[in-house]
Amino acid sequence: LFFYFHKPINLNVFLFPYMLETLSNSQLIIAFFIILSAYIVRGITGFGSGLIAIPLLALMLPISLVVPMVGLLDYSASLGHVVKLRKNIQWQYIAILLPFSLLGVLLAMYLFNTIDAHLLKKFLGGFIILYALYTLLSIKTHSYKSYFWAIPSGLLGAFIGTLFGTGGPFYIIYLQLQGLGKTAFRATIAIIFLLDGSVRITAYGFNGFYTEKLLLVLSICLPIMLIAMYVGGHIHTNISHKKIQKIIAIILLFSGSALLFY
Repeated sequence: LFFYFHKPINLNVFLFPYMLETLSNSQLIIAFFIILSAYIVRGITGFGSGLIAIPLLALMLPISLVVPMVGLLDYSASLGHVVKLRKNIQWQYIAILLPFSLLGVLLAMYLFNTIDAHLLKKFLGGFIILYALYTLLSIKTHSYKSYFWAIPSGLLGAFIGTLFGTGGPFYIIYLQLQGLGKTAFRATIAIIFLLDGSVRITAYGFNGFYTEKLLLVLSICLPIMLIAMYVGGHIHTNISHKKIQKIIAIILLFSGSALLFY
């Protein structure tokens, strides 16, 4: 930052050709900090990176760039969690979920190529606000074990996740309804994100979203994500998990409002 403010250079020239005409140096630094913050949170809580990064980055960049990019970063983050917690995965809750997730991805990819980008941004803002209010009001889901919940959770999680990269809340609620323990919950949600991400990334690839320019952006963002995940995973803090969720919800409330009314 000291170097930037005292000797400005055009970072866009050699880092982000795609953003040459859309991002200033200051916006580029802000984007870096958004990604860093989002994945520190992911390292602490095991989720939430897309909910933070996507609405904030979408204020500066097209959703068609942001969602596939964050999707690949989230996939990499989930892979690390799965390797670490693989023995605690509850596969019985996943098998019934996958067919409906696949259907949700196919439907979303059709809409991704037909719905106006401005309208997509409004829908994303509204969804983010609703989820932030859900968290702030501390709405609790009681244990209600039933495979039926895999149908709406799989469809909506994959549908919203493919369009906006933020389908995690539906999967989280689904597993909360099954009454899983803390470790089993983290392990199972990680593999759901990984499998869901595999389908979405494949769909993005077949539809031409992963261009050379976007992969160049990813090559710069990946080290930032890895550093943030490492920091988040080793943070020792007195802030409770519940307070962290409240802070995230407040951030989401502001970012969702910005998307909805911008």
